[in-house]
Amino acid sequence: MNVRSEIAVQKFLSGYNCAQSVLYSFCGDFGLDRELALKLATGLGAGIARRQGTCGAVTGGILVIGLKHGRGERDDKAVADEAYAKAQELMERFEAKHGSCICLQLLGGCDFNAPESLRFFYDNDLLNRICKPCVETVVGILEGII
Repeated sequence: MNVRSEIAVQKFLSGYNCAQSVLYSFCGDFGLDRELALKLATGLGAGIARRQGTCGAVTGGILVIGLKHGRGERDDKAVADEAYAKAQELMERFEAKHGSCICLQLLGGCDFNAPESLRFFYDNDLLNRICKPCVETVVGILEGII
């Protein structure tokens, strides 16, 4: 495991969500305040607002791509095309490895809004078995494409 992956996993296992952990691990590369990064990505965890849509690690990765390739006020609209292409590449490579970018599917239908399902999540250590590898995958993909 590389340094960024270690940082992301440490943050994730200390209680921060997948999106926060991925974004946090790249703060030093962009001069992004770590506290601001954690706050910015808070609502993206568990598939955006715990609705189990697009995996939070992936959305955190897309924020990182935006930091590197995003369009600012002085940029031509065409600049966004590279950000879209990088985000698509991230998603395609993630799906190739994990089968989906959708949190609910990644967790085999384990629904965070159902108490018995959430209990299954913890009893079967899905945090370490599924979510942690997703965080590691996104960081690894990002290191290769940004």
